[in-house]
Parts: sequence; C-alpha cells; structure tokens
Amino acid sequence: MPGYAQDLPLLLLAAAAEVTDAIHDGCVAAGFTDIRPTHGFAFVRMAPKGATVGEIAEHLGVTKQAASQLVDELVKKGYAHRNPHPSDARAKLITLTERGWACTRAADAAAARFTERWAETLGPAVTAGLRDTLARVVMPGRVRPSAW
Repeated sequence: MPGYAQDLPLLLLAAAAEVTDAIHDGCVAAGFTDIRPTHGFAFVRMAPKGATVGEIAEHLGVTKQAASQLVDELVKKGYAHRNPHPSDARAKLITLTERGWACTRAADAAAARFTERWAETLGPAVTAGLRDTLARVVMPGRVRPSAW
C-alpha cells in the first residue's frame, strides 16, 4: 500500500490541533482567559469524581512533579480543590471547583460547535461515519497534549 494516504498522520495531527484550538478559543471567549489547553486535558481526568496527582501525571504523560505544579496552578486560579482521599490518607483527591466545572461546560459547548461546523462542511452522514471509523482504531480516553 505504498503511497496510499501517506499524509493521514499529518492530517490527524492537524485535526487534533484544530479541535484543541477551537475548544481553547471557546473557553477564552466564555471568560476563562487564564487557562491553557493543558489545563483542559487535566480537567478531563479530574471529571467526574476527581483524581490524584499521580493519576493526572499518568493521564498527561508527565512527571508527578510537573502534574503537582499544574495542580498548584489550578488550585491557585480557583479551578480545582485538594481534598482528603477517601481511601488513602497519604494522597489528595483533586476535584474541580464550580469554576472548573463552568470551564468544562464552556469546553463542551465549544467542542459541540466544532462538530457542528464539520457536519455543515462534510454533511451529517460523513461526519457520523468519520466518527464511527475513528472509534474503531483510536483508543478511547487517551486524550492528552502532544507537548508540555
């Protein structure tokens, strides 16, 4: 299959960048001007029931120290809380605050607008087919930034 769809990886990376930019821009437009896309990737792991710093680090593909610094920043900005862990006295459970949930809702709305834009361009059937095809080959839940 030489030459067949050789640019597919680049197109998928470009699509991922477009989605990330659209969601980030939607959050900024909704008033969340002090966040970066990496914060949103951490929010994905914290929702719905919270996560430890180690779980956030694993999800983002970074060190625990880097994740801890990110959590410090999110707590300081009012997006996250550190709570006692229900089953591990040594760990903290990081959860979203109401501000964090509001930002998450803005991100969800921006993602929906992005999907609607693609559906307007491609048509609903092609968009649904693309979604179903990608779901067959992409590992669900592995949503993380490509660079720190």
